[in-house]
Amino acid sequence: MGAGAMMLPDLGLFGRSIDPSQLLNDGMDVSLKKQLADVALNAARAKGATYADVRIGRYLNQFVATRENRVQNVANSESFGVGIRVLADGCWGFAASNKVTKDDVARTAERAVAVAKANAKIGSDPVQLAAQKGFGDVTWKTPIEKNAFAVPVKEKVDLLLSVNAAAMAAGATFVNSVILAVNEQKFFASTDGSYIDQDIHRLFPNFTVQKVDRASGKFESRKSLSSPVGMGYEYLTPKPGSSVPGIVTRYKDRYDILDDVKNAAAEVSQKVNAKSVEPGKYDLILDPSHLWLTIHESVAHPTELDRVLGYEANYAGTSFLTLEKLRSKDFHFGSKLVNIVADKLQPGSLGAVGYDDEGVPAKKWDIIKDGVLVNFQAIRDQAHILGLKESQGCCYAQTWSDVQFQRMPNVSLQPGKQKMSVDDIIKNTEKGIYIIGDGSFSIDQQRYNFQFGGQSFYEVKNGKIVGMLKDVSYQANTQEFWNSCSAIADESDYRLGGAFNDGKGQPGQSNAVSHGSSTTKFDGVNVINTARKI
Repeated sequence: MGAGAMMLPDLGLFGRSIDPSQLLNDGMDVSLKKQLADVALNAARAKGATYADVRIGRYLNQFVATRENRVQNVANSESFGVGIRVLADGCWGFAASNKVTKDDVARTAERAVAVAKANAKIGSDPVQLAAQKGFGDVTWKTPIEKNAFAVPVKEKVDLLLSVNAAAMAAGATFVNSVILAVNEQKFFASTDGSYIDQDIHRLFPNFTVQKVDRASGKFESRKSLSSPVGMGYEYLTPKPGSSVPGIVTRYKDRYDILDDVKNAAAEVSQKVNAKSVEPGKYDLILDPSHLWLTIHESVAHPTELDRVLGYEANYAGTSFLTLEKLRSKDFHFGSKLVNIVADKLQPGSLGAVGYDDEGVPAKKWDIIKDGVLVNFQAIRDQAHILGLKESQGCCYAQTWSDVQFQRMPNVSLQPGKQKMSVDDIIKNTEKGIYIIGDGSFSIDQQRYNFQFGGQSFYEVKNGKIVGMLKDVSYQANTQEFWNSCSAIADESDYRLGGAFNDGKGQPGQSNAVSHGSSTTKFDGVNVINTARKI
């Protein structure tokens, strides 16, 4: 349950506990938010700001957690306030308050200007802000079918307890299950002339099943194959075509949690007695439920421009993808099959929004094209470094009380262009391991040398799956790994995975982001045995 609590981005870190019925309150009227924003913008300009933006945010969270036949926790929280960012004397200043009246927002704006002017006394080069047109009054909402907060807590508890009961009936020793729901109600206004109201929803149902062999003392676990999504509660309503059949059923745009937990309990019993892997070189066949994490750590993080420039060196690290590698003919990030895009528009994804937290419209762009590094991730005050005329729209703050900065968009590997199924990839593999689900990982501070585990491992010999393995982890460096990419299944296999709480920054902030792919093959990767020898 500690792991479940860690996945919760906001709850317990800020906000006040509320009754679940209050999660459905409409909150402050948009017209009043606009009036307050104008007060803040005018106050900032009056004190010498050359640019200002205001974010009035209401952040709602619900956490429902169970274990075996009992409820462990139900928590509901709300956080509401205003954050104001300004440019004055060429430097940024920021201030925030949970007091949202006209007098209070004016004082908060004045304080932000004072911070900017204090920063200017020790600043060097002035901020260069990419131009951004204003959009006037606009709205955007996650296209949900069923608001998760409208579903009674009892219904969620009953579902989770039925999941636990199914796991125990199928032979599990322990099981816990969780539903996390988030709603960000964000109003943005700027001196550029934008007044943007957004209603963003996210959901993450998940579980962990464990099996203990009392006679031998051996134990194994398997996590759910769900994905955190930018959807409503409809994600938990499976429909025909929403799963991918195979040796393990995987899930696309809808998730059957009861089906998954039954499969998990059966698999975890097999894992206890599975063959321990023989170390060596294997061709890896990586399911999207696994590959999303490798993409996240080895592609998405090193292409964050602030990491490349060293801004995150003290906390999150730097990047081996230095600026001179951009569009270089002498540097090959991956094989010609590797095409990776950043996409803030993708329906159902965690990173899908209408506009980022600088009022920049969401967009899609290439990062790796035919194996070549062609772009990074940048925001308004970074765009000039890459010679861009506009921001790529990937600025985000986890709450109203945090300053917005460059955060990862959805970053995904594009499907193969030729018709190819998972079975086709397996048939063309002589010695391989098919990996499903994400597990432990380790990667160096430049995002270059890494090691990844997983959930379920299947041995492939002469084009066939011959049994389950355990104690599997693979090691490589990022460039070597992506250059070993030899096959990618087509669009019919494409699925999203994602991180509900990607951490970054000082003070730390959390961001939700998705990564998509189809099943992909990598040749000759080093596999180690992780079992401890006593």
